[in-house]
Amino acid sequence: MSSFSFSSLLASWDQQQGAYIAEREARFNAQLDVLELSAGQDFHVLDLACGPGSLSLRILQRFPKAKVTAMDLDPLLLAIARGALAEYGDRIRILQADLADPDCFSLLSGPAPQAAVSSTALHWLMPEQLGVLYRNIAELLPDGGVFLNADHQRFDHRHPRIKAFAKQHDDQTQQRAWQNGVEDWEQWFANVQQLPELAQYRQQRESLFAGRPVPPAAALDFHVASLIQAGFKEAGPVWQLLDDYVIAGWK
Repeated sequence: MSSFSFSSLLASWDQQQGAYIAEREARFNAQLDVLELSAGQDFHVLDLACGPGSLSLRILQRFPKAKVTAMDLDPLLLAIARGALAEYGDRIRILQADLADPDCFSLLSGPAPQAAVSSTALHWLMPEQLGVLYRNIAELLPDGGVFLNADHQRFDHRHPRIKAFAKQHDDQTQQRAWQNGVEDWEQWFANVQQLPELAQYRQQRESLFAGRPVPPAAALDFHVASLIQAGFKEAGPVWQLLDDYVIAGWK
């Protein structure tokens, strides 16, 4: 990170995240494939908990007619997203919002989205907060609209062998990355927050995230049932590697 650019920071984030997600690009591609099958190529999509813009970037690159509204709470990651995605002009709108707030979608204006996506983020919400968010997404989307969530959904006591294999696979993926010099989560944030261009966000980040409870792990069937309860007509996994999934819900 010696030479600063927002694009290089996004690339380093992608590398760091790849240490935790063995087939991250394959998972992204599955999301984009199902997004295209569901919404075509000309659509407005919400990227929920967008971070520094990894999924938004891939959507904008693959679908030249698409528009993205990206939402996140973290001011540092949003600053990176704004810089890294600036070349896409009015095709990308970036908002600071707390998805744990039931009224977070009140910030939205203009035409309603046809789809919503998220990647490696919603596990930070408590189960009851997820239920509210899923209901709000369902109310926001039109009939036939799709929601695609890519994340780890941990196996519980009902699947001890697969749970153990999934953890072993995660550990191996991380060790390979770190042996090759990839930064872990803590190192990445520590280094980025030292950059003069981003140091201003450190105190704000600490204040925003202080005291937040650690959510319990939720299994796949919790999410599928919650989506149906929220008003989606169909829900289920469209991609899986051990405990890593893309879950889709159609309004």
